[in-house]
Amino acid sequence: MTELRCRKTETLEGDKEENEQPDELQTTPGVNTEDEGNVARGEADDKQLKDEGGKEGEAQHKEEGSNKNEPSVKRSKSSSTSGFLQRLVRVFFGCLAAVACGMLYAGYLSAYHDRKYWFSTRQDLEREITFQGGSGLYYYYYKHMLTASSFERGFYELTIDNKTVSGQTINAVERLSLYPELITSFIYRVTDSQDFVEPIYFYIGAVFGLQAVYVTALFVCSWVMSGTWVAGMLAVAWYVINRPDTTKVDHAIPLRDNWALPYFSCQVAALTGFLSNNISSATEMFCYLTMSATTFTFLLVWEHSHYVLFIQGLCLFLLDSFDLVPPRKMADIHKVYLSSLFLAYLFQFQNPTLLSSPLLSLLIGSVLARYFQQKMKKGPLVARVMKLFLHFHLVFTTGITFSYLVKKLIPVSESDFILKFLEVKFGLNTTTDFVTNFLLCQESFQTPGQDLFLRLTQASVLPFYLLVLSVCLLSTLQTIYRRLSGQPMKTNLKLEDGRIGEQPEVIYHVFHTLLFGGLALLFDGMKYLWTPYVCMFTAFGVCSPDIWMTVFKWLKLRSIHPVVLSLILSTAVPTIIGFSLWREYCPRVLAELSDLQEFYDPDTVELVSWIRTQAPAAAVFAGSPQLLGTVKLCSGSAVTSLPLYSDINLLRRTEDTYQVYAMRSAEDIYKILTSQKTNYVIVEESICNELSHNKGCKIKDLLDISNGHVVYDKGEIYSFSKHGRFCHEIKMNYSPYTNYFTRVFWNRSYHVYKVNSVISFQY
Repeated sequence: MTELRCRKTETLEGDKEENEQPDELQTTPGVNTEDEGNVARGEADDKQLKDEGGKEGEAQHKEEGSNKNEPSVKRSKSSSTSGFLQRLVRVFFGCLAAVACGMLYAGYLSAYHDRKYWFSTRQDLEREITFQGGSGLYYYYYKHMLTASSFERGFYELTIDNKTVSGQTINAVERLSLYPELITSFIYRVTDSQDFVEPIYFYIGAVFGLQAVYVTALFVCSWVMSGTWVAGMLAVAWYVINRPDTTKVDHAIPLRDNWALPYFSCQVAALTGFLSNNISSATEMFCYLTMSATTFTFLLVWEHSHYVLFIQGLCLFLLDSFDLVPPRKMADIHKVYLSSLFLAYLFQFQNPTLLSSPLLSLLIGSVLARYFQQKMKKGPLVARVMKLFLHFHLVFTTGITFSYLVKKLIPVSESDFILKFLEVKFGLNTTTDFVTNFLLCQESFQTPGQDLFLRLTQASVLPFYLLVLSVCLLSTLQTIYRRLSGQPMKTNLKLEDGRIGEQPEVIYHVFHTLLFGGLALLFDGMKYLWTPYVCMFTAFGVCSPDIWMTVFKWLKLRSIHPVVLSLILSTAVPTIIGFSLWREYCPRVLAELSDLQEFYDPDTVELVSWIRTQAPAAAVFAGSPQLLGTVKLCSGSAVTSLPLYSDINLLRRTEDTYQVYAMRSAEDIYKILTSQKTNYVIVEESICNELSHNKGCKIKDLLDISNGHVVYDKGEIYSFSKHGRFCHEIKMNYSPYTNYFTRVFWNRSYHVYKVNSVISFQY
């Protein structure tokens, strides 16, 4: 009884225990009848003491509790407020640094462009000629939209364009993906910018502004993954230093990829945030909407974008197959892809290429396979591996079947050609076809040289990239093994866990950089899709304490606290790298801005001036695609072909035009040119007397192989034909060449011949 009474006077928890004690006494067997009265009296005494002591205890407990809770509540409120303010300050300065990096990069591009081409001191014709590689063709349509009587009228004229390719009426908006020019010209019109800025400055300013968005998105992506905006600054620094391998904006501003890749960068940044586990629902919705808008825009402005998204889709397919991302998020990503493809299909005038795209085939296969294999991610290790192989087989078989049926129902001319091109590229077949060999000789489709990796190594990005990729890849493989073994993934990872490979956004970027890196080893042009993310991924790795902690977990470091050491290294290493980059490359960047370069092509200026003043407005010109892009831009004359290498029909017309450099008779060339309604043909000295270090890639050699004008002797190729090379023979001014053609203009680089409408036989 004494023990019970003493326990009555304890705190509130003691009271709860006492409430249970009498019940135990009542239900306890073996209590003597003699003691029942004592027990009853004891219960009455206890009840009285409980009423008195309990009230006093409760009052005392409430008073003490209130006194104790008040400072703890104040401390929690103050700590939460201070934590929120700290996060807000970090986000503010991080966003400020990201925007500043983007604006500085845009300003740097503008200053460098002006110094390189003396752009501000040139006349309009000389400015337009600086758009190299045939990219000036796109700027022509921007000018056309501004000179049209209204935006609607200009748009209508582009959809039924019969003034660009001779003898053809094309939908230029669909064929050339002209939505960037349409949107830019519309903004220029509605904002009355003609009162403040010239059209050409507005155009290149829009491109440079998108490049600022590009590096800002890379900054944000590295920041989101590492948790520090120092990684973003390091990513931008590496991107600028390796500019020759990260962008083509220096020499060909209007190219489609210069418009499209900034949107892809934003899409990747939004996807990175969307895959992250530690985000709020509002942030997830923002990332989802951003990803939807940028995916659709990316598909709209570049004809090759669906191939890039197919590679990205493969990365996400692997994430889903290994059960590394929630099914709900994968379903949302599939919705983004399908809706973007549908809208792009409509906006591109029912483009059949999108229906037969590998991206759509992959999506169809994935959706059907997930429906039929709902229990794929269950079972022991061996069973799941077998189900996984069956899943891969089902997805790709379904996708290939769907693509085959679509191509049978809606013939796509490029599909068979792409397969033939890949066969020759990988050495599975050989061909004498001019178009295939011509594309294989383009720099973008050739294997990159050692110079690329040497430049990346000198900038210190490649060694650190290999280290970061190795750690992340090994940790990812560990995570895949654990998931296949049935172990769950931790959603709330802590630094001391040391599991960088369990973060879905990191796993995605491991697959992303591996697939795009593999393609970059095969095609030099893919480096512009791989190198920027090498810079971003490497910056994330050296600035992330999670990577260092993962390594220390593997090494079982005990002498020094691994968490403290990882935090120190994630700050010290990027600081040392940044200082060394600033010391070595900052003077070089400033020297580029102070160095006055000179780009001047007087022969091309003279040619275009002659076309403007002497040639009829309705004249049709034949020549190389790159030159015809400049002719179309500066004179508006119709041409026989365009510098568009994704259109097989235009490539065939290009092959016909290039026959002027083959060993063909004057009559054959005349028939080819008149079939294209050509009035003037431009013969270029640089092609006729081409000296190429790449064996077998001269235009003359490709034409001789295609026409069967070669003889093979002991591994060497010799050209042989009963006719001389046309571009050489026509300069001799003798019959029968003078019967079909009349020279009307020439300088050191170009010879222009008029195609005679009436043949005069002179001997």
